[in-house]
Amino acid sequence: MRMRKMRNLEPRMERCAALRIDDPAARKGSWRSLMPGCTQLWVEVGCGKGKFTAETAQANPDVLLIAVERCREAMVVAMEKAQAMGLTNVFYIDMDVANIEDIFAPGEMDRLFINFPDPWPRKKNAKRRLTHRGFLDKYCRTVRQGGEIHFKTDNAPLFEFSLEEFAACGLEVKNLTQDLHRDGVVGIMTGYEEKFFGLGTPINRCEVVCRPFRLPEEPKKEAQSHE
Repeated sequence: MRMRKMRNLEPRMERCAALRIDDPAARKGSWRSLMPGCTQLWVEVGCGKGKFTAETAQANPDVLLIAVERCREAMVVAMEKAQAMGLTNVFYIDMDVANIEDIFAPGEMDRLFINFPDPWPRKKNAKRRLTHRGFLDKYCRTVRQGGEIHFKTDNAPLFEFSLEEFAACGLEVKNLTQDLHRDGVVGIMTGYEEKFFGLGTPINRCEVVCRPFRLPEEPKKEAQSHE
């Protein structure tokens, strides 16, 4: 997520220091110590301004939720929202999801949320899509076997690409829909999702069951003829 620079970013971040994890790598393998007795550990990548994050944490008080966001301007808004709601079961980290294995131990997570990621529409950038097999391999190492990835996007080509990647990795897909809110709002929406739902844009969603797998070979490029 991109936002304008905030002149008062640092003091706002400081006021939310209790919700921010400065050294997430030091928590690897012991995240549940932040909330002893939690029933599950859920992680959301790209939480943005945190509407989905806060409402999900509020609706599941027995779950520990870790929200990841690279844009600090967005993250501080998300933290302020959680703080205003008095939430104690959600924490925030500034991290590139490519480094997820440096932060979470094998099988440590129970669920991973990927909501409306950048579609990276150009073919040359396919490996940067958060549902590319390279990322799926990392997720399925850090989410326990039988745990789930919950994925939502308004981008139909990205959803189709993602389904192909799930299939190529031999991952089970369930509760698939290409129009989640067709008969009325289902579940907790992100702020982005609310906006596009209001415009009538169909929302694609599915759940992926994690398991260990061997990375499939990338399709080979056809050799170009020089005749």
